[in-house]
Amino acid sequence: MWQQRLIRLQPRPRGFHLVTEEILAALPELRDCRVGLLHLWLRHTSASLTVNENADPAVRRDFERFFSRLAPEGEGGYEHDYEGPDDLPAHFKASLLGCQLSLPVADGRLALGTWQGIYLGEHREHGGSRQVIATLYGETV
Repeated sequence: MWQQRLIRLQPRPRGFHLVTEEILAALPELRDCRVGLLHLWLRHTSASLTVNENADPAVRRDFERFFSRLAPEGEGGYEHDYEGPDDLPAHFKASLLGCQLSLPVADGRLALGTWQGIYLGEHREHGGSRQVIATLYGETV
């Protein structure tokens, strides 16, 4: 089985947001996959995808604090600044975290660990709706 779908994520403010359920809701075919892979590709250069803690929201807030210190706004000397002070730091954060994930599928579910979830890292103040291309490959039940 091969399935591919464009998923439009809801606009979110700057920060790290759990989007696992939003992605799964857009992929009902995943329930029919016995074994496979789900590849997610974020079509943006100022946002990111990663997998981490899905239970305590403090982890997502701490992620935002850490990456804001790592790539702060208002640093002088950068040439790419015409889209605002959050633009180049957003590109740095997106490159560090990446724009794609490959996730295992087993028995109709993502084979994530107990405390794992998919994060969207929104690195702009007003990034708007984000698009993810989801490609599911696997054997059906």
